[in-house]
Amino acid sequence: MSTKSFNTSSSNTDAFNGNPFKKSGGESVVNGVDLSVNFAGIKAPNPFWLASAPPTDKAYNVVRAYEAGWGGVVWKTLGEEPPAVNVSSRYSAHYGQNGEVIGFNNIELITDRSLEINLQEITQVKKDWPDRALIVSIMVPCNEEAWAYILPLVEATGADGIELNLGCPHGMPERGMGAAVGQNPDLIEKVTYWCKKHYSKPVIVKLTPNITDIRVGAQAALRGGADAVSLINTINSITSIDLDNMVAKPTVGNQSTHGGYCGSAVKPIAMNMVAEIARDPATPTLPISGIGGISTWRDAAEFIALGAGSVQVCTAAMLNGFRIVEEMKDGLSRWMAEKGYDSIEAFSRKAIPQTTDWKHLDINFKTIAKIDQDLCIECGRCYIACEDTSHQSIAKLTEQDGARRYEVIEEECVGCNLCQITCPVENCITMVPQETGQPFLAWDNDPRNPFRAAS
Repeated sequence: MSTKSFNTSSSNTDAFNGNPFKKSGGESVVNGVDLSVNFAGIKAPNPFWLASAPPTDKAYNVVRAYEAGWGGVVWKTLGEEPPAVNVSSRYSAHYGQNGEVIGFNNIELITDRSLEINLQEITQVKKDWPDRALIVSIMVPCNEEAWAYILPLVEATGADGIELNLGCPHGMPERGMGAAVGQNPDLIEKVTYWCKKHYSKPVIVKLTPNITDIRVGAQAALRGGADAVSLINTINSITSIDLDNMVAKPTVGNQSTHGGYCGSAVKPIAMNMVAEIARDPATPTLPISGIGGISTWRDAAEFIALGAGSVQVCTAAMLNGFRIVEEMKDGLSRWMAEKGYDSIEAFSRKAIPQTTDWKHLDINFKTIAKIDQDLCIECGRCYIACEDTSHQSIAKLTEQDGARRYEVIEEECVGCNLCQITCPVENCITMVPQETGQPFLAWDNDPRNPFRAAS
């Protein structure tokens, strides 16, 4: 990692003051829609923030991000001196069939630049970009003295808040930090309490997904006085093996280790964890910054609908550059205008009332598949999937001219929608709700439930 930095003394601040960059991209109204957010008291022109990671490692990157239009950044995690020492290589990926990166793995640690340089740069960047959110990620040993030392230094920079890195899954847990703290509710509460004691601005607790129940960590953070939580941090992973040399990637010499997994592949896991906190009776109003696989405006909208008040992006920016935020802001604002949402708050948590436990779903609801013969290209993928792995509810017919035709056997269809998922033609297969004449019935009250009385 480059250690390039700016001299932030008063005699040499040109690098921050419009040379070579000019301030831009800070408008909160896009396509007539107000994208501004007030997240736990932290204001930003839009909800798109860069997560604490290599893209926020230094002032050079952060200024470029602000110029591109990002509403905020979480500065890469600061720690004690001497700074961390990183290895080479650090990244690996899980690829799709077409070569696209589905998941991204890293074994990089917190900042390997000095605390002094980081603090100088944070101070100057916040001074020059007062309209943007600037949060500082921190990770120090799990004792009050370490936090009491670094927090006043961070507060003096003028940054808007801090994010406690309690989730790093590699390198730092071996030192009693990162996920070693985030997996222990008592330590989460204790560290959060120390931060609220020694720091006057908003405290965001970043939670690890490498835990049985994400709600436990969020509840502990709230007990400690957290102003908000952010999630998810990366997931323990090994992405691939070099079968010639029998070593995982990334490879350091002839060895490797598990790393932190992120990217689009983790989005479903992250959204579930965000939703679990948002609908937990113990944390119904706790502000959430959503992280995990966000690369488009639609991803962001989905996280917000499940409870996020801001969203953080890392992998998508690393793969595509900072300019992706332009499409994110444009797409989100256009969708909001179409739906009549005049602010982010207007649709935040909108999907939570419809998100419930399986036992509360309607057992009597029925839907069956319908194939649009005009759109069908006769590929047979629906038939193969249903015949081999599902309920044998699609018939393969042959027309007089020899053409194939696939039809749903309605009395056999259970509405699993596997055929719809495998179909390559949009809207060719739809799921049609059926009138059953039966009332709503949840598993809680179903006579077939042997635990009905207990539930």
